[in-house]
Amino acid sequence: MDKFLLQQQVLERLAEDLLQAEQAVRAAHETATHEENIAENKYDTLGLEAAYLAAGQARRAEAIRQAMAGWRQFRPSPYDASKGIQLGALVCLVDSGDKQQLLFLGPDGGSMKLASGAQLVQVISSEAPLGRAMLGKCEGDAVSIQVAPIRQQFEVLRVH
Repeated sequence: MDKFLLQQQVLERLAEDLLQAEQAVRAAHETATHEENIAENKYDTLGLEAAYLAAGQARRAEAIRQAMAGWRQFRPSPYDASKGIQLGALVCLVDSGDKQQLLFLGPDGGSMKLASGAQLVQVISSEAPLGRAMLGKCEGDAVSIQVAPIRQQFEVLRVH
């Protein structure tokens, strides 16, 4: 599986998300500044609410831009067993029910599922609980995370 192609898919998805966020910013800004939405009394808050929404959407768009910058600069390196799982690793985990999942450990802002051929790949950051728990692990090692009252256990099957 080509990590570069996965990275390109992440960037394409982030670009789509950015386009949607920018459209939402424009729509909220137009609503906030439209002459029909000028407050006539203290209870008329549509314009104010739209302004808050525009500001929130603008922050979301900026976060996506920063994530895109991080993913553009990202250079996944080959797996080095002496260092264990690091940023850029493609990891296959298996749970106690023998269910396998493929994870691509990338920079922040890329939490999404991608299709690579017939396989689904979950992109997570090293800041996610599972990503943090995998750092430094090697093939055959156990990985566990606490999710609410349940402790989930995995085994690292393969790392690329």
